[in-house]
Amino acid sequence: MTKPRLVITGISGFVGSNLHRYLRDRHGVIGVSRNAAGGLQSYERFFSANMSFDAVVHLAGKAHDLRKVASEREYHEANVELTKKVYDRFLQSPAKTFIYLSSVKAAGDVAETALTENCVAMPSTIYGQSKKMAEDYLLARLPADKNVFVLRPCMIHGPGNKGNLNLLYNVVARGLPYPLAAFDNRRSFLSVENLCFVIARLLEQEIPSGIYNIADDGELSTRRLVELIAASLDKKASILRVPKSLVRIAAGAGDALGLPFNRERLHKLTENYVVDNSKIRNALQCELPVSMADGLMKTFLSFKQ
Repeated sequence: MTKPRLVITGISGFVGSNLHRYLRDRHGVIGVSRNAAGGLQSYERFFSANMSFDAVVHLAGKAHDLRKVASEREYHEANVELTKKVYDRFLQSPAKTFIYLSSVKAAGDVAETALTENCVAMPSTIYGQSKKMAEDYLLARLPADKNVFVLRPCMIHGPGNKGNLNLLYNVVARGLPYPLAAFDNRRSFLSVENLCFVIARLLEQEIPSGIYNIADDGELSTRRLVELIAASLDKKASILRVPKSLVRIAAGAGDALGLPFNRERLHKLTENYVVDNSKIRNALQCELPVSMADGLMKTFLSFKQ
């Protein structure tokens, strides 16, 4: 039996490489990249009428730039214009399923209550705005005879990931105390394994097109995250409950002196950002295979190795 031909853009990235391993036994994977080498296809080849495929998972794009050096044009070209071209090619093809990896940041950078797909989107960063613009283009052109899914994942993690969790891990690994226990925040996370599971199901099941939040079940505080990191290192977490007023004074001083710990970093460590995943769970009618704690532990153990 011939395997379905699946195009994955951005296949050499963190999510793309994990998704390739997850799906390669069930799909004939066609990797598309700007740097076509090692068996990957170029976008020019993909945009030509000669390539046949059954589904597209569009992962390529510019991620959130924590150093804030990327221009608005870079975000627009990578996240909006490229998405338009890939989607238009899909619409012109016989392929039936298109999956776009957006971000919860398309909904907003603040989430005092749990984010749902029905919330009024108010992205404040260039990154979030570019993702929302790409979403709008897709959703304004939903074909009646095809499936189009816009996925909004929260913070994705897993073995090989080098994001913010890695930075927090290094702090704990050095034995430095976590001084922000007075801030009782709640955050959502997403194991890359759960993300791959959802994408695989969307390629196989019939559910309505539209926006779907993707997150692990449950939520964790940053303090509990520190405790899990310490457990992965066979250490006891060093946690301090410094009064909030003193922490805020220190963060303000960090702004004035140009130190790493400043108001923005304090906000990132202590903010609430909970994502409601009930829509996708109800649509797929299944349980996610990896619990939040188990997924995070796998990630932390990979840092240790």
